[in-house]
Amino acid sequence: MVTALLGGVMLSGVPAGAADTRGPDRAPESFVALSDVDPTIRHDIRYVTAHNFVGRPVRGYHEPLCLLTRETAEALREVQRAALARGYTLKVYDCFRPQRSVDDFVRWARQDGNDRMRDEFYPRIDKSRLFPEGYIAERSGHSRGSTVDLTLVALPESPQRPYRPGEPLTACFAPEGERFGDNSVDMGTGYDCFDELAATESSGVGEQARENRYLLRDLMAGGGFSNYPAEWWHFTLDDEPYPDTYFDFPVARRALTDG
Repeated sequence: MVTALLGGVMLSGVPAGAADTRGPDRAPESFVALSDVDPTIRHDIRYVTAHNFVGRPVRGYHEPLCLLTRETAEALREVQRAALARGYTLKVYDCFRPQRSVDDFVRWARQDGNDRMRDEFYPRIDKSRLFPEGYIAERSGHSRGSTVDLTLVALPESPQRPYRPGEPLTACFAPEGERFGDNSVDMGTGYDCFDELAATESSGVGEQARENRYLLRDLMAGGGFSNYPAEWWHFTLDDEPYPDTYFDFPVARRALTDG
């Protein structure tokens, strides 16, 4: 396998000069499925479905799995223990994201048309501005395996209705009872909301939503994670094991060593 470079950053995870016996679609041995480390954390992996800003399954997502470095998964297990003690559970939306998926986002953002999900995910910004304004980028921390998008769900949890492709869409920043019925606590916006109201410390959301965001941030900080301030749901392990490596294996059980 030839190691690809992007901006001088390694894309395969195999050190220069080292033999790669895993094949191009295999993860390093240090990657695990979060459900194997903590089966109590809920999953709502949006990019394997049509309920995302692209409006279709994203290239590279083959199964609704959360794959992460073992260090990140074990740190999330500790956060989950703290959340359960407060009457909540974590729910993950996205974990490891292959470079091929990031490339899929970039191609979509640069194409004219295909705005079918705009009314929910980016009502106040033209699609042509998503890339230049930084909502979509050529590299993502998710591809390093130690970044996770997640929320809190109050226990006992309420059921979450399924998304029905083609259903009428409501803005991701609409009031809690009007936007898509995610069973998360009220965070002021839905997940992947391309809007300034998604910023963690936005003053434009209600007091309860801000408190919920700060609770999530505090719980994650206690586990060694830092929040990306523009997105209340986005956290990266402070001591991530691959800070300069962007991987490109699929989100699939078979990508793991024990898969």
